Amino acid sequence: MFQTEVDDHIQTIRALRNIEPEIKQAADILTESIRRGGKIIICGNGGSAADAQHFAGEIVGRYRMERQAWPVLALSTNPATLTAIANDYDFSDVFARQVEGFGQSGDVFLGISTSGNSKNIIKATMTAKTHRMVTLGLLGGNGGALRAHVDLALTVPSSETPRIQEAHIFILHYLAGCIEKNLTPQA
Repeated sequence: MFQTEVDDHIQTIRALRNIEPEIKQAADILTESIRRGGKIIICGNGGSAADAQHFAGEIVGRYRMERQAWPVLALSTNPATLTAIANDYDFSDVFARQVEGFGQSGDVFLGISTSGNSKNIIKATMTAKTHRMVTLGLLGGNGGALRAHVDLALTVPSSETPRIQEAHIFILHYLAGCIEKNLTPQA
């Protein structure tokens, strides 16, 4: 079982070469938003929520370089807000309401969904579009319904949730590295 898991992981990571142009384009979009004073708003459910929080930590804190903090909001981090919105409205609104409150033109919305069919991520993406934000999707499989709603889809070519999540964290680390490299003055 171990060797099969390792081989599947390696195969999925190698397949990211097929979406390299989209990943590099996403890095440029995120970098330019921050450079112009915008922020990144990111969200996901379950493991994808953890990945969103991890990415926010890398950008607000640091990835590899000592440098200034940059603005990233992970929308799954405030339980009072999440539960209030879920209770007073609907769980499908937990991210859209926050995008409505925090999102502005010039910001980037990054929705993470391994299936691409998470209703709350789709709804948040549509709200981001009404706020004239650039929308990115970190997806898996065929991209699901979310693929049609984002400006740029980064779709991991796998149908296995664990492999998709492993590739997502690789992509998020790559994006963090690009942002740092592009925005940190070189000594």
